[in-house]
Amino acid sequence: MAQNKIKNQANTPGIILHPKFIAQLAEEVAKGVLTHLPHPQFPRRRQKRNNRIENAVFLDTSAIIDGRIFDVIHLGLLNGTFVILDSILLELKHIADSQDTVKRERGRKGLDHLEKLKKEKNIKVSILSESAEQALEVDKLPEVDEKLIRAAKINKAKIITCDYNLEKKANISNVTAINVNTLANTLKVIAVPGESLHIKIQHKGKDITQGVGYLDDGTMLVIEHASADIGREVDVLVSRVIQTTAGRILFAKKI
Repeated sequence: MAQNKIKNQANTPGIILHPKFIAQLAEEVAKGVLTHLPHPQFPRRRQKRNNRIENAVFLDTSAIIDGRIFDVIHLGLLNGTFVILDSILLELKHIADSQDTVKRERGRKGLDHLEKLKKEKNIKVSILSESAEQALEVDKLPEVDEKLIRAAKINKAKIITCDYNLEKKANISNVTAINVNTLANTLKVIAVPGESLHIKIQHKGKDITQGVGYLDDGTMLVIEHASADIGREVDVLVSRVIQTTAGRILFAKKI
């Protein structure tokens, strides 16, 4: 009987589980295990801060004390953020404290222009502090011009200046520099030989027989045999035009 009982147990079929049920059971077990495991902490990558000033226009000391660029800015012909280096501001203060009366006056006027510009609501002005210059690594450069060019290059900015040498140095460094003098000469009235003008004689020329007058844009007009007409308005005919580094000079004869 015992032998028959053992045979019967051996012949009893085992429990068969469906493969889908096993897969689902394994998935549930895995989920339960994962919920109790600590989540690994991965260090976040630090995003580099973009400290570049968008659409920046750097003002040079010479342009600030010249003053004409502020009229251009107020006309709305230049857009962006107008940036002044701390070293430029320091240079302006030294000029404003100069023993020379003319330099002192121009330095103070430059500071006044900047103060008024900062108060304008629709104009963005940024003073690049000493710490900001250190961040740009321009503080160790010996000359203010080099600092200005370096800062402008980093910010992909323009430079406004009246300094011919700075303009050339900036262009060599692939930095756009706009010379106010060049801009003024470009905008002057173009007179051609044979054109008649009505002008007031202001003073004598280099030759004692010459009289000198000026057009509305400041262009000098030298008139032959007009020294006796100082203070009077005369009709003249342009005879020739000479282009110099300082601008155009017109020569004319009285009609």
